[in-house]
Amino acid sequence: STILDLAVAETKSAGKAEIPGSEAFLLHDTYGFPIDLTLEIAEEAGLSVDRAAFDSLMQEQRQRAKADAKSRKRAIADHSVYREFRALGETTFTGYTDLETESRILGVLVDGVSVDRATTGQVAEVIVAETALYAESGGQVADKGIIVGPGYQLDVIDVQKPVPGLVSHTVEVTSGEVAVGLAATTIVDAANRRAAAQAHSATHLVHAALRDTLGSSATQSGSLNRAGYLRFDFAWTQALSPETKSEIEEIANNAVRDNLQVTTRVLALDEAKELGAMALFGEKYGDTVRMVDIGGPWSRELCGGTHVATSSEVGLINLIGESSVGAANRRVEALVGADAFRELAAERAIVSQLTSSLKTPRDQLPARIAELTANLKAAEKKIASLQAKALSEQVPDLVAGARRVGALSVVAADLGRAGSADDVRAVALKVRERLGSDAAVVALGGEVDDRPVVIVATTEAARSLGVKAGPLAKAAATTLGGGGGGRDDLAQGGGSDVSALARALDDVVAGLPRP
Repeated sequence: STILDLAVAETKSAGKAEIPGSEAFLLHDTYGFPIDLTLEIAEEAGLSVDRAAFDSLMQEQRQRAKADAKSRKRAIADHSVYREFRALGETTFTGYTDLETESRILGVLVDGVSVDRATTGQVAEVIVAETALYAESGGQVADKGIIVGPGYQLDVIDVQKPVPGLVSHTVEVTSGEVAVGLAATTIVDAANRRAAAQAHSATHLVHAALRDTLGSSATQSGSLNRAGYLRFDFAWTQALSPETKSEIEEIANNAVRDNLQVTTRVLALDEAKELGAMALFGEKYGDTVRMVDIGGPWSRELCGGTHVATSSEVGLINLIGESSVGAANRRVEALVGADAFRELAAERAIVSQLTSSLKTPRDQLPARIAELTANLKAAEKKIASLQAKALSEQVPDLVAGARRVGALSVVAADLGRAGSADDVRAVALKVRERLGSDAAVVALGGEVDDRPVVIVATTEAARSLGVKAGPLAKAAATTLGGGGGGRDDLAQGGGSDVSALARALDDVVAGLPRP
């Protein structure tokens, strides 16, 4: 329950009375913590749980599970259809040299079933003999583009290899009717392809730069590249320092600057291995492979993706993130080409705005911001101290204003704005202490970060009469539109409706026993 304890502590320190549903879902989904137990422990701590948000997340999970199961079932059923098309021959990929290829329609599938044709508005899969469109593989996402033929046009949604050697295009029929046997021309979105090729070549450059910096043990464990973006996973057990990240970025961009030649060769797998080519993690290779060199052996990988002709075409590599993806793997992310430039331009605009607003030279911004942050924290601490002091100064008047309800001495009041729920709790405990041995109930409300909170405290004499703080706080929280509870001697409730605070305190008083 350490995770739950942390969630309780963070909720209280934020002056809130409700644990977010996302926290409860995390406890259930990741750590196997039953929601009923979470609710019980939260109530003991005087908090509620956003059950509606939790239930919504649970419903989303169930829907995902159903979709995944349906997808797996369909994939198994469809494989037989794909294998039939694969038996007609391997799909020829012409996209390394051509962005447009004429072919013919070998098959049309709708909802996984082979049909003769598909008409305007339908989503279908089409199989062609040759294609210039790249199918997602090796970490590179599928090409964008269109397929046109006599009387029809198809917008390409996705391109995949459902079985080895077969390419399937998921398309939307935007006009006309596509049918088996018709001529088909696959046309690649040239701008998107160019940007994807930049990103894929940049991935190889980052990989080589990582190995230069960290050594050969920083082996690849996964990658993704699409137009303008790349991520690269590699074996490493600790976070990279800012200096190391800068060095990797500099080495990669120096390779871009040096205009290194990008060459591809198709050769035997054994020969490629002898030449030191690095294989893509998790990829299966045949006897013949495609090897991509950038700058000769400096970057030499087995790769079926699309690439630029020279490294300078990558343009720019901007490392934007580095994170953990497991105990022994790290991930770097980068923007490439125009996207990298736009990100740097945006950062430059922010820096310019800060220098203008703070009237501080760029090189002095970090120190100035640190100074302002320190001043703000000091001011917030002082304000919190003054708020707590102001609340404490109300204690004598609160004690003097105690009224009799049956056999009880009762203090019920709204303290107004408070820095935190802890401040309201501290005042309630001081008032209870001042009431001494009387059978007394203290119910104090406050507004913390625009949300209401109610603290209920009881003396030992009141508890001997059966008066418990937990149920009283829960009743107040119901009025506030939230939840609450706690121990018999001290409890907390909260919600979202600040305007209901007076009524909530009245409900506490109304719940007290009378003769």
